[in-house]
Amino acid sequence: MSANEFEYESLVEALNALKEKGFTHDFNIHNSALHSSEGNITLSPKDFEIVKVYRFEGMSDPGDNSILYAIDCPKHNVKGTFINAYGVYSDEISEELLKKLNTPVPN
Repeated sequence: MSANEFEYESLVEALNALKEKGFTHDFNIHNSALHSSEGNITLSPKDFEIVKVYRFEGMSDPGDNSILYAIDCPKHNVKGTFINAYGVYSDEISEELLKKLNTPVPN
């Protein structure tokens, strides 16, 4: 993904564009790791790289604030996405995973 890549207006628009680019697995937090039920894949923080991060803010509801992570895992040859709320609505995650998700992504 290039540094000049289009910034998306909505979370749905970004998800659809990423799926077209091969980011087909949907990851969720499970036992301090990211898990995709498709293929039953579990990634520890050392298993993946964050390719791009998109932040979306709700127009009127802080509960709509979310972060979309585009994730690449060469170890399992998969790409996918992980969505997390931010602020008071964020998911509880391990310190190691939190550190990985907060690592700056190079442009």
